[in-house]
Amino acid sequence: MIGEMDADSVVGYFRGKSILITGSTGFLGKVLVEKILRVQPDVKKLYLLIRAPDAESAKLRIQTEIIGREIFHVLKEKHGVQFNNFIEEKICPLVGDIIYENFGLDNVQLEELSKDIDVIVNGAATTNFFERYDVAFDVNVLGVKHVCAFGAKCPKLKMFLHVSTAYVAGEQEGIIPEKPILMGETLKVGTHLDIESELILVKDTMLELKASCSTEKDGRKTMKELGFKRARHFGWPNTYVFTKAMGEMIMGNLPIDFPVVIIRPSIITSTLKEPLPGWMEGIKTIDSVVIGYAKQTLPFFLVDLDLIMDVVSLFMNWQPKFGMKLGEAHSEDQQVQVIYHVTSSMRNPAPYSILWKSLFQYFNDNPPCTGRNGERVRLKKMRFFSTVIWFKLYMAVKYMLPLEMLRLVNIALCGVFSRRYNELSRKFRFMMQLSELYAPYTLFKGCFDDINLDKLRMGMNKDNQNNNGAYYFDFDPKYIDWGDYFYNVHIPGVLKYTRD
Repeated sequence: MIGEMDADSVVGYFRGKSILITGSTGFLGKVLVEKILRVQPDVKKLYLLIRAPDAESAKLRIQTEIIGREIFHVLKEKHGVQFNNFIEEKICPLVGDIIYENFGLDNVQLEELSKDIDVIVNGAATTNFFERYDVAFDVNVLGVKHVCAFGAKCPKLKMFLHVSTAYVAGEQEGIIPEKPILMGETLKVGTHLDIESELILVKDTMLELKASCSTEKDGRKTMKELGFKRARHFGWPNTYVFTKAMGEMIMGNLPIDFPVVIIRPSIITSTLKEPLPGWMEGIKTIDSVVIGYAKQTLPFFLVDLDLIMDVVSLFMNWQPKFGMKLGEAHSEDQQVQVIYHVTSSMRNPAPYSILWKSLFQYFNDNPPCTGRNGERVRLKKMRFFSTVIWFKLYMAVKYMLPLEMLRLVNIALCGVFSRRYNELSRKFRFMMQLSELYAPYTLFKGCFDDINLDKLRMGMNKDNQNNNGAYYFDFDPKYIDWGDYFYNVHIPGVLKYTRD
């Protein structure tokens, strides 16, 4: 049993260590890189695996896509004129990609790197719900296999951290435990998943597309539909969570003798406090509502306001703490793999109604400029549908029937309204697809058990503060006032940091 550990031991764990991070140009990757450099400047080296044609291009990506972002402003102020020297000393770009064995590195690079690595954080993933099946399979499945294979070559490796998602559980209801996904296990009765067969299917489909001289557009459409179809066949709602589940299966089936932790966050939202409140990148599931309401382009949404919206703010800073904890624990109990649900539905559940109330209140107090001349206008309330049936019925009466009438009129008038019809038809299909992709989350009826995470919290010293009273690794959602967070932090953050 692990005793209490304070923040100094957490920070100290990374002193003098070399860490390989994949996915560092992504949302979570930036947060992790910044956090480690800020609280533990004595880390030996951060190796960042970057997709680029050469070393100079990799350095440019790091400059523009990582350290050039707003989240690094605090670190820049801390180091002042020495910031660039500090980054040069601590960050080492690696030109490579997890979709290739050994990341595409040559033997000399591979040997030197493997001898130096103490910790691996695998955060690389494609998170597109409707991704091409071949792309999602390469990154989320084979990529995991390749990173694990590299880990086996690292004699000093103390810990391997893999970022997954809580929604590998699909659309299960009730309490969902922190347990591994067994090889071949599916979410639909009567089916069995063979990952090797799925790989063959991907390759065969690609060969068929090449043989038929399909256009790039047709090929993209075929591979997207294939991924979605295979996910649904086995019980997962989309290609993203389906391939992430297969990635976990791969990890559980490999002969791994180093400590592994799998973290499964739910819907990740913006930072709560540090280094910047409300910072985020990209538009997540619930942010579509914020943006749509602000622009008055989303008059309705498919969501049950009484259901729990399982969100985790990036205040939780969970990756570093998990690494230290598992690394220390492994030497005592030899437990190879631990899974953590990084979620809030057990500790501090928030119904979707809290987001809506905060949204309405925020824009009532701060109306956006949505008029033609930039003037502020009175916003209309959004209509919500709590079931797919009512949503589809509304769409049929409000949009499908008028669209069909327009189609018939357009035919009768020899295509006069073709442009208008095609435009409205595209919007209709987009709304239907959007609801289909988001429904598994906005109508989700499960609750993620977090007993492992709770044990981790209890192992923390209550006095885990630095000398200034700031928390190094504050990651308990119990103390979050969700209404205040959405109104004062997240909604302003979405409007400030996200881009169309």
